[in-house]
Amino acid sequence: MNELIKAINELKKEKNAAILGHYYQKGEIQDIADFVGDSLALAQWAAKTEADIIVMCGVHFMGETAKILCPEKKVLVPDMNAGCSLADSCPADKFAQFVKEHPGYTVISYVNTTAAVKAVTDVVVTSTNAKQIVESFPKDEKIIFGPDRNLGNYINSITNRQMLLWDGACHVHEQFSVEKILELKTKYPDAIILAHPECKSTVLKLADVVGSTAALLKYAVNSSEQRFIVATESGILHEMQKKCPEKTFIPAPPNDSTCACNECSFMRLNTLEKLYECLKNESPEILVDKEVADKAVRPIRRMLEISEKLGL
Repeated sequence: MNELIKAINELKKEKNAAILGHYYQKGEIQDIADFVGDSLALAQWAAKTEADIIVMCGVHFMGETAKILCPEKKVLVPDMNAGCSLADSCPADKFAQFVKEHPGYTVISYVNTTAAVKAVTDVVVTSTNAKQIVESFPKDEKIIFGPDRNLGNYINSITNRQMLLWDGACHVHEQFSVEKILELKTKYPDAIILAHPECKSTVLKLADVVGSTAALLKYAVNSSEQRFIVATESGILHEMQKKCPEKTFIPAPPNDSTCACNECSFMRLNTLEKLYECLKNESPEILVDKEVADKAVRPIRRMLEISEKLGL
């Protein structure tokens, strides 16, 4: 393991490469990354890095976003099969047809989408900035929000909007068990329940705090509470525990009774071995059709501009 880490660091230096890791990656990948963050932070970091090569340790759409923002850079991913169930729930041709059937609507798409979906979008959002970006539009603005129905319903509920929602969802956040979370709460009555807005409304109603991955991490760090039940992909517990070694973090379990935590199988496809091979061979490489990228970059940059203006 130490030899592998050393080899990765040597290759990174030799090739002027930067490793970006999402909070849902395995702990060893988060530890070797130059920057770890949620989708918004990774996009912001990619947009300003001076590295020649970006290795995106996350899922495919994150690599696409980095490539769209940095067309002149080489963007690599350790495993091209690391997809996203949420992005898959929104096929670009069907979403484009949905948009076409609703003329006069502003299209807001979650960052968890393909480049082709972003290309028919007016502004991209992440769970960190979705509320603020939606609220930057007039109250009577007609909005299509896709693809996550749970996040869309949550944003509708806290902004008093009636956005038209695409019917998509993340398989990880869909699977949390209300009953098992309640059992944990009974066992640990002092625990604070943290939940990501991609969870179903039945889970969000149990939560003490609802927020993006970065927001949940920030809350855990700043809170005086000592125990937390965390309803999002369990990879975030690595960073929570690193930042708060004295606190206890309990992963909220899914409906599957054989598993005590909820992991994204796509995120877990990335390994240190694949990261090494990826850097050594400079492959697999993310490529985005230029016409698609030229359209998709506009809503991404609009998101980054609004986020900067709002101080996010």
